[in-house]
Amino acid sequence: MRMKLPKLSGLRCSLALTLVLFCVGCGVPNNPYPKSQHDQEIYYNTFSEEPKHFDPAISYSSDEYRFIQQIYEPPLQYHYLKRPYELIPLTAEAVPQPYYFDANGQQLPPNASAESVARAVYEVRIRPGIRYQQHPCFAKTEDGEWRYRNLTKSDVKGFNEVKDFPMTGTRELIAADYVYQIKRMADPSVACPILSTLKDYILGMEAYSVAIANGQNDASFPGVEVVDRYTYRIILMTKYPQFVYWLAMPFFSPMPKEAIDFYSQPAVKDRNITIDRFPVGTGAYRIETLLAHKEIVLVKNENFRVVRYPSSGEPGDRETGLLDDAWEIVPFIPRVVYKLEKEYIPRWNKFLQGYYDTSTISSDTFDSAVTFNDTGDPRASEAMKTKGILLRTNVQPTTRYLAFNMLDDTVGGYTEEKRKLRQAISIVLDYEEFIEIFINGRGISSHSPIPPGIFGYESGESGINSYVYNWDAVMQRPIRKSIEEASQLLAEAGYPGGQDSKGNPLVVSFDNAWNSAGATAYLTWIRNKLEQLGITMENRTTDYNRFRDKVKNGNFQIISWGWHADYPDAENFLFLLYGPNSKVRHDGANSANYGNAEYDRLFEQMKNMENSPERLAIIREMSHLLQRDAPWVFTYHPVSFGLSHQWVKNRKPSSLGGGTLKYIRIDAGQRSENRQAWNQPVVWPLWVGLALFILGTIPAVITIWKRERGL
Repeated sequence: MRMKLPKLSGLRCSLALTLVLFCVGCGVPNNPYPKSQHDQEIYYNTFSEEPKHFDPAISYSSDEYRFIQQIYEPPLQYHYLKRPYELIPLTAEAVPQPYYFDANGQQLPPNASAESVARAVYEVRIRPGIRYQQHPCFAKTEDGEWRYRNLTKSDVKGFNEVKDFPMTGTRELIAADYVYQIKRMADPSVACPILSTLKDYILGMEAYSVAIANGQNDASFPGVEVVDRYTYRIILMTKYPQFVYWLAMPFFSPMPKEAIDFYSQPAVKDRNITIDRFPVGTGAYRIETLLAHKEIVLVKNENFRVVRYPSSGEPGDRETGLLDDAWEIVPFIPRVVYKLEKEYIPRWNKFLQGYYDTSTISSDTFDSAVTFNDTGDPRASEAMKTKGILLRTNVQPTTRYLAFNMLDDTVGGYTEEKRKLRQAISIVLDYEEFIEIFINGRGISSHSPIPPGIFGYESGESGINSYVYNWDAVMQRPIRKSIEEASQLLAEAGYPGGQDSKGNPLVVSFDNAWNSAGATAYLTWIRNKLEQLGITMENRTTDYNRFRDKVKNGNFQIISWGWHADYPDAENFLFLLYGPNSKVRHDGANSANYGNAEYDRLFEQMKNMENSPERLAIIREMSHLLQRDAPWVFTYHPVSFGLSHQWVKNRKPSSLGGGTLKYIRIDAGQRSENRQAWNQPVVWPLWVGLALFILGTIPAVITIWKRERGL
């Protein structure tokens, strides 16, 4: 018996190695997806943080918008291809044009001044025939009764998701769904983050909100009403041309009352089945799987109407293939899979292997992914080109800045000395250098709050911040003022060499909630720059909740902050420094607590104007006030760099409006071929091992053979 063991063991090992080699030759062994998905037109992407809100009345995060904007449909959207961004209908038949009325109810012309307008009326007409996704909230019995109402705990025992309910239904989208959603935003218990803004515009919204808070559920709301089955009306108390942009945001998506009734049942809520987790929409996609700690899967909404790919764009779109699918019915992709990837490097490696279709670029991988031509324009590196990976860039409608607390005794205030102190700091913090060192050139130095692509942004000499830059007429570009000029300003501010009249050093604090790996280097850079003027920086890093409280209470001197456009208008940036929006005094978005009566007057004049030379002149005057008072260190506007594989078609970066997955197409066959080519295992060590094993067993086999024959 003992003599046969080596034979069996050797046979098993040989078979095992042979089986491994056979399996290796059959496919890609490291593919993380099921074999059934290999040739499917599925879009694979990632998310890094678990989304918290899928209720469009609550969600106000880009990480959540990327999901809910595929599911919910406000009446308007942005054209997928055109730049500057252009509003077009989504569920509406047309972009509504407001009707203006004076205090006596007399209709005014479209160009009426804001001062003369007492009412602005928007009528939105919805396209008939749009239907909601299948959902149990619409399910009815054969008798026409609601199937899932008055549910008990035993009725939903073991249920964890919406798909656990076996029966579903649907119905047509109607105007009342939009009206119901606006009323939900006014309900204080919903905690809509834009209620404080909207109640200043929509007629009766504030009174309705107070009435609801006091339990008056039948309170009137004259600012929003149903006209007929497909038409609803919104009435504003003033002229506000920017309001039409709000109609492209998820907040103004429709909400069927059946969904809220369904989710409001105690038995359903106790199972954590809520509108905040399981949306009900009319969009191109619906959620099929929600495992926020692992995976989110969207699938095509079976009830989605016929929508076609755009037939026009901007110059260059046709040449780059972005119009190849013109007039084709969308969506092209039936299934979208998002995987949770908290760490960048694993995500990057899977992208290079072809298992994710797109990727961002970190500072660590930038040099391997991007190169620059002779004119300084970015290009995909040779390593990326070899794989057919494409680079696309996009200037974001975003502004980043350092805010001084204008209520602080040291860095705040409006005297000439205080202005010069902030101007000196603005000069010495060289953000051209920062852009190159920390973000690989992915930014444009800012001179005002308004980013490129927004009316009111001015490049060249006309837009220069002359308190921080000099204009180089030869090079035709701004040049940051010198350290010597900054030092002179600091001396004129009362701090020669960084010391006050008593010889005490000037110490400023920098509050932040930065805990990332690159935070230390950034903080060191700021500290070193300030030390060039003799200013000492005291770092105050804390957790985000504590940091937020400090900002809210004005317990800081300098902070880093930013703003991404809600809509493409200068008002959405200039309001960040409007006095009545002070964070400390009014809990608004003015984190610097800046208050300048002239700036506020100009803002109130500008905010409700149509874009025109007159409006541009006011914006320019406001920018000059900000540049002089320096409540911010204007830093930069980010430029996004994104990579996508060649099999991803129709992908164009968009920073406004997110319901764009329906336009993407995947060449699944090309992806499978590339995955196969890029992920071939190295098998020669196994073959060598098998050969050595066979050679090593030959003497034992001969010995066994001889013994069995008595030789």
